Amino acid sequence: MSGQQTPGPTEAPERQSSFGEPRWPMAGAVVVSMLLTAFLPDDLRLAPRWVFPAVEGLLLLALIAGDPGRISRRSNALRGVSIALVSGLATSTVWSTVRLVDDIIHGGKETNSASSLLQSGGTVWVCTVLTFSLLYFELDSGGPAARAHHMPPTPALAFPQQLTHPDGTDWRPRYVDYLYLGLTNATAFSPTDVMPLAPWAKITMSIQSLLSLLILGLVIARAVNVLA
Repeated sequence: MSGQQTPGPTEAPERQSSFGEPRWPMAGAVVVSMLLTAFLPDDLRLAPRWVFPAVEGLLLLALIAGDPGRISRRSNALRGVSIALVSGLATSTVWSTVRLVDDIIHGGKETNSASSLLQSGGTVWVCTVLTFSLLYFELDSGGPAARAHHMPPTPALAFPQQLTHPDGTDWRPRYVDYLYLGLTNATAFSPTDVMPLAPWAKITMSIQSLLSLLILGLVIARAVNVLA
């Protein structure tokens, strides 16, 4: 006997679960998005002020209770809750964007002063960045719990680090990577260092770029007109 111990069957799963990222960055983004939406003017919100935080807060608490600490538990029920949470954020964001554009075009009350317009437009724009970052975070490679255990040979979103770690054993994208993607895609209106490979990723990034361009273009143009 050489005295060497053969790795047990549980060691691989333990190493895989070590890639699970903390829940708090994703939860923090959801909370910020809920607060920003709650402070929007009434006509820019999809529902009364308390409805959205209540529903999204309950879904977030269910996620935290079902998989506290690090995100590593693979569960169809939890994934369904997570998708419902992000879908609610996306629906609210799209609604606020449509209402903002309509107010700018037809002269809503938010457009009467430059400060009010910039505040409302900036809030909606930040919500789009957070919402789309959470969409990328949840949909890429089967979601965060699936990424904690494996990375597919061809991910939906290709990060530069995956070129230096092609076997996928030493690096996993975390929420901050998707937040950076959402921010740069909203400001550059195109992919920067993260390339969409899957059709859904290309469509989603295109929609975000168009929404961001629409919000920034119309808000700035209207604000300049008000100031003039």
